[in-house]
Amino acid sequence: MSVRIILLMGVAGSGKTTLGRRLAAELGWSYHEADDFHSIANKDKMGRGIPLDDTDRAPWLAAIRTAMEAGLAAGRPAVFTCSALKEKYRRILLDGLDGAALVHLSGDPALLLARIQGRAGHYMKPDMLASQLATLEAPADALTLDIARSPAELVAEIRRRLSL
Repeated sequence: MSVRIILLMGVAGSGKTTLGRRLAAELGWSYHEADDFHSIANKDKMGRGIPLDDTDRAPWLAAIRTAMEAGLAAGRPAVFTCSALKEKYRRILLDGLDGAALVHLSGDPALLLARIQGRAGHYMKPDMLASQLATLEAPADALTLDIARSPAELVAEIRRRLSL
């Protein structure tokens, strides 16, 4: 299988955006940030520190899946980011999607918290990390990488392991 879609997943602070942008730039692929697919209502809810429920997430996940399918149909490889914390979310996003690879960005909770606390103006609040970590169902079928490594090392590892 030739990889044409890469989904970077993980909790807040795992580096999805940083790595996604860098990986897409190196590959010459398009980049799609999952946060851009959220409704204004979802962003507002998270901004008030209220975790989303599955009803909130359903149209968001569907929109990401639609964008992945459209990119594949048009022959446009892409890197997507999405927390995709539960197996059922990953099934919605990836089941039957030929050419897709899942990369799980994992790390020490203290490092994740430090990264979140260092961000200004982001709707994800530091106290929501515990909720995400409790919700996370670590995938068994993903390339799992430790975020303690540098972005350059992580991108190189993704490219090597996915033969890109």
